[in-house]
Amino acid sequence: MSIPRITFCFLIFFVLLPVFTQSSKAQREDGLTIEWIYSDQRKNIDEVPESFWTNQEKLILYDKYESASARSFKLFDPQAGTYKSLFDMKAALGQLNSLLREKINILPWPEEFDQTGKQAVFMMENDLFLLQMEKGEFCRITHNAEKDSCPRFSPDGQKIAYVRANDLYYYDINKKQEFRLTFDGTDKILNGILSWLYWEEIFGHHNTAFWWTWDSRTLAVLQTDQRTVSSMTFVDFQPQTPRVYIQSYPKAGQVNPVVRLGILNIEQPEIKWIKLDQDSYEYLIRAKWLPEDEWLSVQTLNRAQTRLDLFLVNKNNGEATWVFSEKDPGWITPHDDLVFLKEGEEFLWASERDGYNHLYRYRRNGTLINKITPGNWTLRASGGVAWVSGVICAVDEKAGLVYFTALKKSSMERHLYRAGLDGRNLERISRQDGVHKIAFSPDAHFYLDEYSNNAMPPQLLVYRNDGTLMYTLAESPQAQLEKYHLQYREFFAIDAKDGFPMPAYLIKPADFSPGKKYPVIINIYGGPSAPQVVNQWDDNNYFDNILLKDGYLIFCVDNRSASGISKTLQLTVLNQLWGDVELHDLLDAVHWLKKQSFVDSSRIGIWGWSGGGMHTLLAMTRSAEFKAGIAVAPVSDWLYYDTRYTEFAMKRPQDNPEGYRKTSLVRRAADLHGRLLLVHGTYDDNVHPQNSWAFANELIRNNIQFDMMIYPMRKHTIKDNPARIHLYTKMREFWHDHL
Repeated sequence: MSIPRITFCFLIFFVLLPVFTQSSKAQREDGLTIEWIYSDQRKNIDEVPESFWTNQEKLILYDKYESASARSFKLFDPQAGTYKSLFDMKAALGQLNSLLREKINILPWPEEFDQTGKQAVFMMENDLFLLQMEKGEFCRITHNAEKDSCPRFSPDGQKIAYVRANDLYYYDINKKQEFRLTFDGTDKILNGILSWLYWEEIFGHHNTAFWWTWDSRTLAVLQTDQRTVSSMTFVDFQPQTPRVYIQSYPKAGQVNPVVRLGILNIEQPEIKWIKLDQDSYEYLIRAKWLPEDEWLSVQTLNRAQTRLDLFLVNKNNGEATWVFSEKDPGWITPHDDLVFLKEGEEFLWASERDGYNHLYRYRRNGTLINKITPGNWTLRASGGVAWVSGVICAVDEKAGLVYFTALKKSSMERHLYRAGLDGRNLERISRQDGVHKIAFSPDAHFYLDEYSNNAMPPQLLVYRNDGTLMYTLAESPQAQLEKYHLQYREFFAIDAKDGFPMPAYLIKPADFSPGKKYPVIINIYGGPSAPQVVNQWDDNNYFDNILLKDGYLIFCVDNRSASGISKTLQLTVLNQLWGDVELHDLLDAVHWLKKQSFVDSSRIGIWGWSGGGMHTLLAMTRSAEFKAGIAVAPVSDWLYYDTRYTEFAMKRPQDNPEGYRKTSLVRRAADLHGRLLLVHGTYDDNVHPQNSWAFANELIRNNIQFDMMIYPMRKHTIKDNPARIHLYTKMREFWHDHL
């Protein structure tokens, strides 16, 4: 009985051998491998130098992928077009190593520069080191068992504030002396540093929770009390008795951290709590000093995230004056687009109140002066996270102009525009098709543009504020990619059943034949205003090209709520996030795909990460369209995710029980169609492993076979090179076996 089985196996081996041999040979010839994708050689192609504008309108540049012998911090003067090295790198490293326990041979980019660019602060060995740039000299300014973090220079460059053991300190550079400012920090009481919830969902991965006044004498400090917040536990695999890590993490419907804002005069460090009724708000989402230093702006948000209140707080007595409220029937997106003008007498403000994100100009008392950017198009940041907005790039008050990024030309591109503060003379500044990531000089005379498109890696360019190109600081290294024969995205639109044109792309192999039938791999995310179909350079394209050589087509589509086109489209998912609306759009795109003559409709795969992992589970449990799928770090039930993100659209479980029931994928696990690979890191403090465990348990209970890959003590991004190489190798193997 065994002889026929052995013969059959050998026949399959010899039939498939030419395919594997040909694929491996192609990779050996061009060097495009998964290992190469995570090498410094590849990163050198994709990444431009780090940069910082000084208040003298000069640029500090540092190419961290340049050879160690040639690497240096350079100062570029755009007026003169000249470079100079700021200090002797070899001598500075030697001096720094004399202060360190473990020697280093390369300097990282610092935590922060002062405004002049003459000083920089570094975090090493859990302590802070100050570098005097012009001298190239280091000094160690802290030396403690606890970790020092969040260092920020005062505007005058004479002090550095930082956090240790959840208390706030500052170091006086001239006096060479440390001062403690708060004294009640614990593992549950945080001063000047953000909780995970605020870091992830409200401040867009910025951890600092204190703000200097312009005169460098006073600090506004956010305090977070997490004593009533629920905890998650993570168990390490080492040492012999493994370590246990505990994270404060409020899940949907549970108690949030309690936050309040205080004002500290560093010469008389007795905290003065601002006088806001803590029962009147749930989240304190922004604090910003006005130009004259006497007033602090504060933004609060209610639990349902439908009302934002703006206050002005008097520095001297802590009294708060209400300015105005922003309301939205669905949710309000936190943003960084509050800019004060004319010594605080006017301010700019971003709002989605008319269904699109636009800029408005107000008087200090909350009276609207004018709308700056009208139209059926939306302002959009060219970087950062989707759930925190920041579109204002610069304001030139003398010229009466504001510069911002927007989707006016296309939802697939990010362009720089400017308009008069009076709402007149709107014009597009950037010209090349693609995505422009903009950083203006302090006086708005120049801007730095990190520009890329789908077929061109990023380049770094300096422009005048009118869009005149001055210098190319880093050219796009396209020539280095020629040997890899990469194929790029073809952009188009697919009509949903109701006629909405969904942005999409398809990538085909170089030897594509319309007469052949190809399996297709769909990469999906699908979260509100989080488009994936964007005309920019994406290093995922390398792995996609490996899959092309394996014989697949690569496809991506943005459902309407993900497209970023308008707030109106986002609101279609209110109370049913990752539910019917996203699913129906995806299936309309898949049905279009399966009608194409070159697509093998029996071999469609789908995969995604985080929200994309949830979308994968949604697609595979509520349709039978997919032969296989990979869900990396998926949310499987909104009850398992955090308050701020979950509740912006889903609201609390007690307010929307049917929405939570309907969108729970754990409840639908028994309906899984196709082969599934579940992937999770055991230290994922964002989407907890609980999500995959719960879904897997239901599959087991229903005797549904699946695959699982666990990455020990990796967080949400599973980002270290060995883990990434392993993961993408596993994914490639999975597609081969099941698609």
